[in-house]
Amino acid sequence: MASAMTAQIEPLEHATIRQVTWRLMPVLMLGYFCAYLDRVNVGFAKLTMQSALGMSDAIFGFGAGVFFVGYFLAEIPSNLILNKVGARKWIARILLTWGIISALTAFVWNEWSFYIIRFLLGLAEAGFYPGIVLYLTWWFPSYYRSRMMGIFQSASVISLIIGPPVSAYLLTLDGWLGLQGWQWLFLIEALPPVIMCVVTWMLLTDRPLEALWLRPEQRTWLQQRLDSERTQRESVHHFHLGETMRNSRVWLLTLVYFGQNVSGYGLLFFLPTIVKSFGVSTLMNGVISAVPFLFAAAAMIYWSLRSDRSGARIMYVASACLLSGAGLIACVFIGPSHPVWMMVVLILGIMGQYTIAPTFWPLPTAMLSGVAAAGGIALINAVGNLGGFLGPYMFGLIKDATGGSDLIALVAIGAAPVISAIILVALGHDPRLERIPPRAAAAE
Repeated sequence: MASAMTAQIEPLEHATIRQVTWRLMPVLMLGYFCAYLDRVNVGFAKLTMQSALGMSDAIFGFGAGVFFVGYFLAEIPSNLILNKVGARKWIARILLTWGIISALTAFVWNEWSFYIIRFLLGLAEAGFYPGIVLYLTWWFPSYYRSRMMGIFQSASVISLIIGPPVSAYLLTLDGWLGLQGWQWLFLIEALPPVIMCVVTWMLLTDRPLEALWLRPEQRTWLQQRLDSERTQRESVHHFHLGETMRNSRVWLLTLVYFGQNVSGYGLLFFLPTIVKSFGVSTLMNGVISAVPFLFAAAAMIYWSLRSDRSGARIMYVASACLLSGAGLIACVFIGPSHPVWMMVVLILGIMGQYTIAPTFWPLPTAMLSGVAAAGGIALINAVGNLGGFLGPYMFGLIKDATGGSDLIALVAIGAAPVISAIILVALGHDPRLERIPPRAAAAE
């Protein structure tokens, strides 16, 4: 089927999209790899950092989640600036500042210094993810966006495959040059985004018409295709920035994204702790914690490709939400005394979790364009990511209240994507907002 569909795409379109993909996606993926590594390494640092600084689970969960408060406050201004000055300059700035602040996490000494540095890290990183979502709309027609989001977000999964074993090893460097292992973790893993700042500045191109690495006919075709889609979208409804911020559909999509972040980050920050309850060593914890993300990487790319080819956006996002919720809730019926089956349902839950975002983002980007897209994408991501604050904090509170049990906490965060699925089905999707090439649709 895939080969039949490829044959139906015009040679110029096929060659152009292929060239754009190979030019831009590796740079964007490396940047997101760094973002996720620096965002979630705190979950592994927790294994020794928490006792070293005398923090409870609730305090640590609050500190891990307060990142998203700073992220929320700076998200919309950051994306509007990116829309104005260009992605190359602004993304490079984001990479540099968050690398520096992430390194400073190595020197926190109590709960308040931890809260402050996590808040500042959120401010520094704000705008990177929604900036990339916006940037992809500048380069890829709607027919390709879900799969490109899947490819882009696979970098986060790769970081969660590579990151745990590396982080676990860095924790063993206790005492080297007078620093503890968790301090080395933050210092060493802060270097990649600083390096990527330079790479981004050198290799990223803002708009198709500026891409001298494309042939003139490729630049013309791509810009005309994007312009025609924008015209079609705005013929259905042309959103202005202020209207976007008040639109009920945008806010319901925000609630959907909030739900997936409650479950995603609640699990992510506490996954090493859950695995630790299986009675494994720190190094083995890193290996086991990476396993679910191998399955998630394959699932997110396959599911996003199917979403693009079918155009059945709601079905694919809602089913991912339901799988995520079901996997987490099933943990309560198994428990850590059965670690193999516990890992099986966690793998299913994480597969569902990581297929939500790449199939979700074509929904708002099909509605919005121009400055409204910059503001609307940032709004959804900013408010939605407050779920990344609530999830870890709620998980920590429930663990403390239940004597250290993970199971009730997993049920609580697992309910969130189920609610997201219900909202999505009620919302539906207007197919007039997207364009599937007629011959490709016929092949499908």
